[in-house]
Amino acid sequence: MKSAASEHDNHCKGIAITMLGPLAVWRDGRAVALPASRKARALLAYLALAPRPVSRSYLCELLWDVPSDPRGELRWCLSKLRALLNEPGSERVCTEDDHVWLALTDCQIDIASLEAALAAPAASMPYPELSALWRGQFLDGLTLDRSPVFQAWVTAQRRRSLGNYLALLQLAVSSCTDPASRLVLIERWIELSPYDERPHVLLLSILRQAGQISAAETHLRNTIDLFRSEGLDTAGLRSAGDRVKGTERVPATLAIADPSEAAAEPLLPRHRASLAIMPFVEQTEQGSRGGLADALTQDIITRLARMRTLFVIARGSVYALTESGQGALEAARKLKVDYVTSGTCKVSDSGLSLGIELIEVRSGRIVWSEQFERSAAHAITLLDELGDQIVAAIASEIETVERNLAVLKPASSLNAWEAYHRGLWHMYRFTKDENGLAQRFFQHSVDLDPTFARAHAGLSFTHWQSAFQHWGDKGRDRDLAYATAGQGLIADDRDPSAHWAMGRALWMRGDVDQSLVELEQAVDLSPNFALGHYALSFVQSQSGDPQAAIAAADHSRNLSPFDPLLFGMLGARAMAHVRLGQFEEAADWAMKAAARPNAHATIMAIAAHCLALVGRVEEARTMMAAIRVAVPRYGIADFLDTFRFAPESEAHFRHAARLIESGSTIRY
Repeated sequence: MKSAASEHDNHCKGIAITMLGPLAVWRDGRAVALPASRKARALLAYLALAPRPVSRSYLCELLWDVPSDPRGELRWCLSKLRALLNEPGSERVCTEDDHVWLALTDCQIDIASLEAALAAPAASMPYPELSALWRGQFLDGLTLDRSPVFQAWVTAQRRRSLGNYLALLQLAVSSCTDPASRLVLIERWIELSPYDERPHVLLLSILRQAGQISAAETHLRNTIDLFRSEGLDTAGLRSAGDRVKGTERVPATLAIADPSEAAAEPLLPRHRASLAIMPFVEQTEQGSRGGLADALTQDIITRLARMRTLFVIARGSVYALTESGQGALEAARKLKVDYVTSGTCKVSDSGLSLGIELIEVRSGRIVWSEQFERSAAHAITLLDELGDQIVAAIASEIETVERNLAVLKPASSLNAWEAYHRGLWHMYRFTKDENGLAQRFFQHSVDLDPTFARAHAGLSFTHWQSAFQHWGDKGRDRDLAYATAGQGLIADDRDPSAHWAMGRALWMRGDVDQSLVELEQAVDLSPNFALGHYALSFVQSQSGDPQAAIAAADHSRNLSPFDPLLFGMLGARAMAHVRLGQFEEAADWAMKAAARPNAHATIMAIAAHCLALVGRVEEARTMMAAIRVAVPRYGIADFLDTFRFAPESEAHFRHAARLIESGSTIRY
């Protein structure tokens, strides 16, 4: 197995920065001497990961405990970084006015490599590379005395990087077919996350199948003792132990079974993911909670409960545990919840600063963290918008984790909640075959729990999508979308997703006015429901108020900037600009939509027609040719049949189609 250093020697050209383990900078594969100053090293690490330019005043507050000349010390540290990073023709340490940033697009950073590997297929990273990527905890050995804000940032990054690496290990385990390599991966998983039940259960399975029953029983006893010492539930381990003894076989792989195999299984109840919102800490001179922090905590608890997708612990329970001195993770384990959110808010003359993180309790990894900054002039007035953003982000991140967990489980073992999330995983691929798989999993979820409104809504969406994409009998799919949306409303008419599904189904049936009523009800029930705002934009962009469509599209993207349906949000805005005669803007937004990795033929068709309207006919013809590879003989009749445009909008798109087919470059 190669060391991290040898990997750099063999592969790295130019500048590389490694932060997993001790901080190191490499030039052409050779380690470069770092500044002796801990402050300079800390500044390098912080700026390397900062998503945007950082003000000098914030950096001074971050790293210095009121020195005599903080800005002077900052300038000195920046000079050290220039000597370290800048090269002839490449100024990587950048400053403008009061802001500082690092231009590192041509550099390799191990944290970025970790996140890229997590986004890529697990099988693409062999174990030696996977092992070499993790050299230790983030910035191992780097601490700053009397710099609590920086140390809090380091702690959060350590949890996040470990969580990402653990997630990568889990994906590697699920795809690995070699028993020996799989065993090594699972042992590494246990080493880094000893209180996660899943790798222990998998290890017990492998030991049993290898005939090492004694080793399995020893590991089981030791693990149960470990869990007991932390007050953790051992029921799952004991159940796995029973299977090791021969009463039931534990699957040796995470292979996915056909959902039809579940027919002989007992019906499993739905298990909603549970969440505790710990009281936010308001950073006052006394370091205690204040009125704003408490108000924000209660607001988020209320908003999340209204979404009806999560089991949210009541305010009294979390406050009681906080008052008894329990930390967030400790309190979450006592409450036996799946996720916990904690945060700090700081109010100063300059404005409001809010830091928040979401932790998966079982593994202890941070699955999401964010820092929100608002100026003093807008801090209070934007609290409602801030609450929407936080709630939407928490719900979205939990949904992503739950989807990924559901994919790793055999289909025959899924309960209603897990089958629903497995359906989402397939649905968001937006192909005919994946849509069919999504239908089966949503139907399985509904069969297990007919009262699960969100599963009915998912089923409705797959029928709607089949009709929208012309993947089957449009009339039949349209009727099924309406019928299953109705079942969702019967199951729970307070669930915003049920009204969202009904609104889309009514639009497809031509009842636009009633469609808008249902979609408005969805966002009234949950103002942070991003898909509700997107659906409003979608309907308004075709025949309603185009300005309202633009506002709703922007709001949905603000609530869920990485949504799987982001291409639709961008495409709806493009269609609204066409209705306003703003063709340049329409083309810009349509091209952003078409650039999304899961954009389908209809989105590309919006872009092709918008390009033609601004005279970019050759680009439009190239895009239409690409569409016809997937959908032969696709034409304007198919495009118009998909939507419900007002007459003036239809005229614009028909003209665009004539330009594409004729090859003319005359602008409209």
